[in-house]
Amino acid sequence: MNPEHIFNHIRVVLCQTSHPGNIGSAARAMKTMGLKHLYLVNPLHFPDPQATSLATGAANLLENATVCTSLEEALTGCALAIGMSARKRQISHELVNVREAASRAVQVATSQSIALVFGTEMSGLSNAELDCCQLLAMIPANPEYSSLNLAAAVQVMTYEIRMAVLEGKLELPANQPALATNEALEGFYAHLEETLVKIGYLNPAAPKKLSERIRRIYARAKLEKEEVNLLRGILTLSIAPKKHDKY
Repeated sequence: MNPEHIFNHIRVVLCQTSHPGNIGSAARAMKTMGLKHLYLVNPLHFPDPQATSLATGAANLLENATVCTSLEEALTGCALAIGMSARKRQISHELVNVREAASRAVQVATSQSIALVFGTEMSGLSNAELDCCQLLAMIPANPEYSSLNLAAAVQVMTYEIRMAVLEGKLELPANQPALATNEALEGFYAHLEETLVKIGYLNPAAPKKLSERIRRIYARAKLEKEEVNLLRGILTLSIAPKKHDKY
């Protein structure tokens, strides 16, 4: 399979970047690895001369970058979102190293769009942003000093993606079912939460961590498009008015 076809299905999403230079450096890191689709979620400064300066020969990625107001918008059309995490979480999605994450990413990217999601420089991805991802990836850095610059993290992850594309066995079965896209999953989660509220299982005033836990259960399931349709059909019927038999 043509590597360019796979690279074209991969986007890098930077969430709430505060330093424009990091955007430019990330674009340069992407271009050196053959990636070109950059998405920016609520960047503090963009466009910005510093970003352009540090992008060097990758200024075209900045010119074509997609600026979004939410992570959900940036993930539109994606069948897999991989969130980069610098630390382990108490309640979390599956966490793998970047090499394993890259291998899984390129398998999906042979036929569907995927996203590599990076959080803000100071605190990384928020819990709400993690809930939009199906898999977490960690760079196994020195535990005594594991802090990585945003652009450096982008460079490491995109390098692993490139190596997975160039060295991996990427052919999938012809009948491989399509995974549900992010917007299909978000629609399902909203439908599920609405149903749980109606049946009295979820108190919207005090949801605690129930919604997060439910998302993580289904994230591990890697739901296919048809499976989401099936589940939503069940939800619809579960709260539909009952028809009474007439005698």
